[in-house]
Amino acid sequence: MEHLILFTEKEKQLLLKKRKGETKFGEHVRVIPNLTNIYDDIVNLDVDYVVFGIKEDIGVTANHGKTGTYKAWDATLKVLLNIQSNIFTSAKRVLILGHLDYTDERRTIADLDLSKKKSISKARQLVSSIDKDVTYTVSSIVKAGKIPVIIGGGHNNAYGNIKGSALAKNHRINVVNFDAHSDFRAEEGRHSGNGFSYAFAEGFLKYYFIFGLHENYTSETLLKTMKKVKTLKYNTYEDMEVRKELNFSSEIKYALDYVSERPFGIEIDCDAIRNIESSAMTPSGFSVNKARQFVHGFGKHKNATYLHICEAAPTPSTASQIGKLITYLITDFIRAHKS
Repeated sequence: MEHLILFTEKEKQLLLKKRKGETKFGEHVRVIPNLTNIYDDIVNLDVDYVVFGIKEDIGVTANHGKTGTYKAWDATLKVLLNIQSNIFTSAKRVLILGHLDYTDERRTIADLDLSKKKSISKARQLVSSIDKDVTYTVSSIVKAGKIPVIIGGGHNNAYGNIKGSALAKNHRINVVNFDAHSDFRAEEGRHSGNGFSYAFAEGFLKYYFIFGLHENYTSETLLKTMKKVKTLKYNTYEDMEVRKELNFSSEIKYALDYVSERPFGIEIDCDAIRNIESSAMTPSGFSVNKARQFVHGFGKHKNATYLHICEAAPTPSTASQIGKLITYLITDFIRAHKS
C-alpha cells in the first residue's frame, strides 16, 4: 500500500531518550522490519494493540476547518516512546506499525482556491481515496485479532475505522463518539463532518451514541435528522456540565449499555476537550481527566474494537502537551482493556 510508511527500528532509536536506571516504553514496543501484507505480518505476532498514525488534514480542509491535524502523529510518538515501561504500561503488547502519509496530497490541496466549489470537490475526492487506505488498514488489523489504535488526522477517518471493522467482523458495528459535534451531516462528498452519516447510510454503523454534543453547534436541521434515526442517541455537554441534569459517570454507563452488545469503536475528538489546540478548539469543553475517565470506562469492555483519537492540531508551542494528552489516552485504554 503506497501511503503506508512503516515505523522502523532506526527511527525508534532516534526518538528514544534513554536514561540510566530507567526503561522506556519505546525500548519494548514491537516494530515490523519489512511489510508484505498487514494481516499476514501481524496475525502471529504476540501483541494485542497495533498503533498507527494518519498524517492528513485534507478531511478538515474539505470541511472548511482549521488545518494541522497531520502533525498529531509525530507529536504523539515523541512522547509515547519515552514514557516509562513498567507493570502499568504493557509496552511488549504494543506494535507501532507506522503511518499513512499524504504529504503530496496536502501539497495539491495547498495550491487550490478553496473558496471555489470545484476545489472543495477535489478535496472531497481525495478524502474518499484516504477512506480506502484507512478501511484496508483497520480491516487487516481487526481481522488479525488485534486492536487498532489510530492517531491523528481529521474525523473523516471515523468512516474508514467503522467500515474496516465492520468488514473484518462481517457485520455492522456500534460506535460511541466523545465529540462536540455529531459529524452526521449531509452526504455531500466526504469530509470530516460526515464520516458517521456515510458509515450509517452504507450499512456499516448500527448503534451510534454521541457523548457531549454542544448545543450551540448543532443545527436544528441536524437535530431533526438525528431524531429520525432510531439507532442514534446523544447527550449534550450542557446536560452534564452546565445544567447538571445528567451525571457524567451515569451517562458513561448508559452509553456503554447502548453500544456494547456488539463490537464497538471508541472515537475521541479533541475538539471536545477544553483548550486543546484542534480543528475547532473550544474554551468550554470536558477536562482532560474527564476524557481519560471516558476512555477508561469504555476501554475496559471486551467488545471495544478500536480507539481513534483525532482532530488535535499541534503547534510548535503545544506539540509536547498534545503528545502527552494523546499518550495518556492511549495508555488509559491499554490499562483498561487488559484488566
